[in-house]
Amino acid sequence: MKTSLAGKWVLITGASSGFGAATALKFAAEGSRLLLGARRVDRLEAVAQECLKAGAAATHVHRLDVSETPSVEAFAQWTRTLTDKVDVLINNAGGAHGIDTVANGKDADWEAMVQSNLLGVMRVTRAILPLMVQNPGASILNIGSIAGRVAYEGGSVYCGVKSAELMITRALRLELSGTGVRVGSIDPGLAETEFSMVRFKGDATKSAKVYEGLEPLTGDDIADILVFCASRPPHVCIDELLVKCTAQAAIHKVHRQPAAPAKA
Repeated sequence: MKTSLAGKWVLITGASSGFGAATALKFAAEGSRLLLGARRVDRLEAVAQECLKAGAAATHVHRLDVSETPSVEAFAQWTRTLTDKVDVLINNAGGAHGIDTVANGKDADWEAMVQSNLLGVMRVTRAILPLMVQNPGASILNIGSIAGRVAYEGGSVYCGVKSAELMITRALRLELSGTGVRVGSIDPGLAETEFSMVRFKGDATKSAKVYEGLEPLTGDDIADILVFCASRPPHVCIDELLVKCTAQAAIHKVHRQPAAPAKA
């Protein structure tokens, strides 16, 4: 049985692009009320307009930088001016920066990943929880990664912070036992968003090679899953969900179709 998401308050971080923007549109189509946060307010406002066209009951936007506690607190205060409860919190903001080994790593890249993927999840959850714990059936859905389950070269800190996200999710599940609040981690494999462009610092050629010869996951794929998880009956909690494109059998085993020969 599906629980209606019409009129539900759904808060999404990192909603200006990628998984966040796609998820906003999917919840909009369900008739939800949206609270959207991101650093790029111009893009956030464009997403909000698309959400209204898609059927959102209401769409509200506010600048949010999850790496800064004052920004998170201001966002939470703004949220309280609009509603006294949040039904769905999607901790999506984050990303990978660089592919250096530990020996060659840069503090700026490491700190950016820790601040957004790890501390950002903690800050936003802490700030929004008071609007959820008196609301049985509410959902906290954290965007993790296959990298949080399997390490790979050049991914030490990203793997580390996504592993931490998974442990945070599991700890929250225990801490919120008895409140009726569901907590889950959705962990994608290869997915084509702005992720690789950020990781490769805008190098479009390197970014394209990540997805060469295969059909990766899309933002819509993950957004569909998030809507599914949030719309389960209150007694059903999707604790963890690892999702990969069919071509990715494992983090190091990806089947790629050979490129078509060039025409003479």
